[in-house]
Amino acid sequence: MKINKLKASSLATAIAIVSVLTACGNKDEKATTATTTTPAAVPAGEKIVYVNSDSLLTKYEYFKDLKSKMETKGKAAEGDLAAKQQAFQREVQQYQAQQNTLPADQRASTEQRLARKQQELQAYSQNAGAALQNEQAKEQEVLYDKVADYLKGYAKTKGYKMVLTYSKGNSAILFADESLDVTSAVIVGLNEDYKKNKK
Repeated sequence: MKINKLKASSLATAIAIVSVLTACGNKDEKATTATTTTPAAVPAGEKIVYVNSDSLLTKYEYFKDLKSKMETKGKAAEGDLAAKQQAFQREVQQYQAQQNTLPADQRASTEQRLARKQQELQAYSQNAGAALQNEQAKEQEVLYDKVADYLKGYAKTKGYKMVLTYSKGNSAILFADESLDVTSAVIVGLNEDYKKNKK
């Protein structure tokens, strides 16, 4: 079912687009918590730091709310489509049960009507999937902007020239000293910002 595929890939797609937070939406929170420690303060004079995007996504309240919202919308779209498909199936079964007793012209018109309904159902499925995908793309952009804007301000305040992202198994950074990890401070700041601006 198209909606199922869209729903299953929606968070992966969101994370791919949000380059600061690549490939982290499906990580288990326990695993991430276990690998994230509170590092010592970044040494004075350091200009490059990094953020663990695995931890950032599992602990950023806005992302949690967004994930929940998109899952709810995906389930609603899936339920709506399933109900329409079941109604169509009942109609087809009803026709199949009586087709031998119907005159040829009535059989032909019923089959045409059912074929049209099937096409409409397929179009509805595609349109619902596209609408969900468009909404996800907009939400992903908002997520990216929130994180990027916060990191710009954070880096300027701290005097950092670059903030890199690290994700286990999907990162160009093979090693970084833990003293350069600012993930915990960034999560705290992002969540405080989100609480202030939440309506």
